[in-house]
Amino acid sequence: MKRPDDWTILKLIQWTTTYFNQQGIESARIDAELLLAFALGVQRIDLYLRFDQPLNPDELARFRSLVKRRAAREPVAYITGTKEFWDLTLVVNPAVLIPRPETECLVEAVLDFLKIYTGSAEPVIMDLGTGSGAIALALAQSCPTARVMAVERSAEALATADRNRQRHGLADRVHLVAGDWLAPFKADRPLWDVIVSNPPYIPSGDIDGLQPEIVRYEPRTALDGGPAGLDCLDRIIAAAPACLHPGGGLFLEIGHDQLPAVQRLAEKCGAYRDVACRQDYGGHDRVACLVRC
Repeated sequence: MKRPDDWTILKLIQWTTTYFNQQGIESARIDAELLLAFALGVQRIDLYLRFDQPLNPDELARFRSLVKRRAAREPVAYITGTKEFWDLTLVVNPAVLIPRPETECLVEAVLDFLKIYTGSAEPVIMDLGTGSGAIALALAQSCPTARVMAVERSAEALATADRNRQRHGLADRVHLVAGDWLAPFKADRPLWDVIVSNPPYIPSGDIDGLQPEIVRYEPRTALDGGPAGLDCLDRIIAAAPACLHPGGGLFLEIGHDQLPAVQRLAEKCGAYRDVACRQDYGGHDRVACLVRC
């Protein structure tokens, strides 16, 4: 075993990368660097300027505790308490899903729609099941004329979204509402130009086969979409038209194989004139785009 002063930043990164690879962690090098930067209170890029710097005993002990947590497959974002999304650094915790790069495609789809939308110069957007607030905050930041509301039934998640809107100075433009999907609102008149959601869409029987990071740590209620993964999608597609202005858009993140089912749900509803799809960066169907008649 090396003496504490033998553990330089570079040697720790190399050893930890090998160890994480042995544990079956796919992003071993990146995770090692993120955790070491967090333990030292520096940016990841700073590590490359300090490769020969040894850690003192306190720093080494702190880093080892983080490595143990990651080896138990706890997600890095929950360990560090933050996750990058869009160009925001968001607070995350086990009460909320960790924002994924694929969900940025959902934000992009809404922004592209608003460029051609003629219904309002100051569109009103509703984010259903906001979680950490990632989608709502990204849209508010990217579309300064928009007014954004965000609904969330989990009190812990809503508190996290509040921390994030305060963190990014968007508390005056993102209004948070406690509730279950569209239940807090009367569906007697159109309210919004856009409804957007990343709802639970994973079939119940598939969840236990996902990565340990997801199964053990992320909130199951934010993942479980029922037997076919369509329960929440069905509910939103059916309820949204009563709350959307004519020509308004409903944007839903979906599973890679769920587009045909979503199209059938939209046809059954009979309130949408168009159902399109946007693929994610891996070329998979990811965002269903529905336009109200």
